[in-house]
Amino acid sequence: MSLKIVVLAKQVPDTRNVGKDAMNADGTINRAALPAIFNPEDLNALEQALRLKDAHPGSTVTILTMGPGRAAEVIREGLYRGADGGYLLTDRAFAGADTLATSYALATAIRKIGAYDLIIGGRQAIDGDTAQVGPQVAEKLGLTQITYTEEVLNVNEETRRITVKRHIDGGVETVEGPLPIVLTVNGSAAPCRPRNAKLVMKYKRALGAQEKAAITKDGTPLPYAELYDQKPYLNITEWTVADVHGDTTQCGLSGSPTKVKKIENIIFQAKESKTLSGSDADVEGLIVELLANHTIG
Repeated sequence: MSLKIVVLAKQVPDTRNVGKDAMNADGTINRAALPAIFNPEDLNALEQALRLKDAHPGSTVTILTMGPGRAAEVIREGLYRGADGGYLLTDRAFAGADTLATSYALATAIRKIGAYDLIIGGRQAIDGDTAQVGPQVAEKLGLTQITYTEEVLNVNEETRRITVKRHIDGGVETVEGPLPIVLTVNGSAAPCRPRNAKLVMKYKRALGAQEKAAITKDGTPLPYAELYDQKPYLNITEWTVADVHGDTTQCGLSGSPTKVKKIENIIFQAKESKTLSGSDADVEGLIVELLANHTIG
């Protein structure tokens, strides 16, 4: 049984390097001030998709991402690991989207992609930590969803049902669901495989239209320009709001009811310190104090 798999991936700012310039005055992220990386849990999701592709010959894995032109790097990283293609949603109208507007844009793009059996993405992105986009996409498409996925165990060709192991508070459970379905994957799932050297050589010159425009804007010729006609797979597809037949009032800031009212940089400082010995009396006193101020208990 071959599967058509769409992987939702996001290029995110590296939150390990957050500084005072990380946020704009309107509450949006100043992405230019932070290095961009492939969202970690989306890599876990990509690995599950690639394992299914390995297990089911003829399956395809398509990366879908939304962002500025440089977000095409996420698609390249997917191609280097075994994905078959990708689409970049990129339009000024998408800028500043919260989870509601993001899931709307992704859902419209998935409808344009058409046939799919499985939509899979990371549990959450490190720049928002909401874990809302995957479930919202499922709701907008009217699909069953399984969250907190640890591993895809089986896909039954006859019944068109998928069996998944998911991690929940207090343990692990095994659940089934019908295809097509949306899965969100935990960071504790299997890490993504490394880049494949042959695939890096094949796709290293893959570019989106905005990246090509940035290279040639001052009259610089596009390196290896002839390759993009000879090898169409090197052209990363970009879609605008109009391309996916989206409603601009539901995209970007205009479609985002979540508003950031205030941003503060908080620096934690110890106001006092206490030295404890290993005596029973000191340990007992510490526990009493922690219970009294509701730190524990």
